Amino acid sequence: MRPSLLSRKLFPALLAGVLAIGLSAQAHAEGSIRIAQQFGIGYLILDVVQDQKLIEKYGKQEGIDIKVEWTSLSGSTGMNEALLAGALDVVSAGAPPALVLWDRTRGRQNVKAIASLGSMPNYLLSNNPDVKTLKDFSDKDRIAVPAAGVGFQSRTLQIETARLYGKADYKRFDSISVSLSHPDATAALIAGGSEINAHFSSPPFQYQALEHKNVHKVLSSYDIMGGPASFNFLYTTQKFHDDNPKTYRAFYKALVEAADFIRNNKAKAADTFIRVQKSKLAPAFVRRIVEDPEINFTVSPERSYVYAEKLHELGVLKNRASSWKDYFFEEAYAQPGS
Repeated sequence: MRPSLLSRKLFPALLAGVLAIGLSAQAHAEGSIRIAQQFGIGYLILDVVQDQKLIEKYGKQEGIDIKVEWTSLSGSTGMNEALLAGALDVVSAGAPPALVLWDRTRGRQNVKAIASLGSMPNYLLSNNPDVKTLKDFSDKDRIAVPAAGVGFQSRTLQIETARLYGKADYKRFDSISVSLSHPDATAALIAGGSEINAHFSSPPFQYQALEHKNVHKVLSSYDIMGGPASFNFLYTTQKFHDDNPKTYRAFYKALVEAADFIRNNKAKAADTFIRVQKSKLAPAFVRRIVEDPEINFTVSPERSYVYAEKLHELGVLKNRASSWKDYFFEEAYAQPGS
């Protein structure tokens, strides 16, 4: 089933309608799951799960017929609101926003991560030839990010800023950051002539931009994290996890199988992305991204604890995690993690 497209403008009405008819977390029964994903190649594992009906497959092994509802929603804010209101069961966002929700719900909803959706670099790009390093940005520059100050790209940038300028100045570049979707930011960067002359991008958008001679890479998130690091997490509440053990197990097994499928069938996985997300990108272009050695579609978190540690040092997280296992549900412990 094709995911429904929900804009932020439509989301409040959706949420109100869901609550009005009583579809709360308390009334949600074992045997159904409502999943929201965002857009882009970073959600390929979920595309494969949906395309191959893997949750339904593992549900039958658990002795239940699972009803799966898929929704596409842009931005972590709407995701988190829907999860906490009981309008969704599983949501997806960058590792930093997921960690912030874990931190803020401890002792209440106890939100934790289910799995990583893979490790992939995010590139800080610019069309300003004078900007070669982060220190070259000035008040005249504007950096486009999906969620200024709070999203994956902004939090990653804040960590690097703190390293360069000290903890007290970690928000230095927030003042020149502008919230803009990846497609719009990519178009602005390529076209030039607008106030947007930089973009902290993500796959596949960064690769599209770099095909144009006026765009160059300034920095990779991998440079900041010290190597490959998780991009997106799937997460849910303690209540959904505990009240739906069979559904949860089926979902987790589906994710593991999907990740294995991608690693062993990259061309077919690329075709799945195009089909499920109805992408207009050229198949050969998508396959190059899926086959990029920097990208690893894995459910195992990589270097996620760097985010937890650094964001705690900056005061973004009040609670200090002792390891990655503090903010993941125990089913993930069967896989390696960091």
